Amino acid sequence: MADTATEGANYDAVLVVSFGGPEGPDDVVPFLQNVLRGRDVPPERMQEVSEHYARFDGVSPINSQCRDLITSLGHELTSHKIDLPIYWGNRNWHPMLADTMGRMKRDGVRRALAFVTAAYSSYSSCRQYRENIQAAQEVVGEGAPAVDKIRVFYNHPDFIVACADCLQDSISQLGVQNRSAFRIAFTAHSIPESMAQECDYVGELLETSRQVAESCGVSEDRWELVYQSR
Repeated sequence: MADTATEGANYDAVLVVSFGGPEGPDDVVPFLQNVLRGRDVPPERMQEVSEHYARFDGVSPINSQCRDLITSLGHELTSHKIDLPIYWGNRNWHPMLADTMGRMKRDGVRRALAFVTAAYSSYSSCRQYRENIQAAQEVVGEGAPAVDKIRVFYNHPDFIVACADCLQDSISQLGVQNRSAFRIAFTAHSIPESMAQECDYVGELLETSRQVAESCGVSEDRWELVYQSR
């Protein structure tokens, strides 16, 4: 499977690949078991995490966001007269990637262009998804579609514009009297330091933050990158 799209390649489908998330209380524990499979995580820690989901009735927004993305992508393809079906497969929850790959094979898809909903480079947000796609191809077996993955999009102009638009909307709500005093915290999911040292994750996050801040006229001394989870 290629890391990036091959120029001139003929594609007959788009594959959206994402993390997946529970969509109800009964999904939470099975979902977490998928996420934590192969890791030495104490049961009490998994229970603690499951309680976080309980605060939101066991529903993660990510699947709904993927559905909205796919709808918008379909409209965009249609507007450019591009007739490609869009498939969706997740790493950790339904629709599972291997199931989707099997459906693609049955539908006669031979080569797909994959968009992974993670913007930054790290093992879990980039290389592991390539491994997930390869594993799904192996499950499906002979005739599984070839897949080319689009590059990470942390510095794509449209991504920067979308983030800057959201930031500008927030700044505009502060009121004139507060616009000289605010500071911005760009937040991201943390990864282990050992992983960060082997990838471009932090540098890419900083580059996105810098470009978004500059687009909104925010000076470097008024923003910083901070982490969730750890």
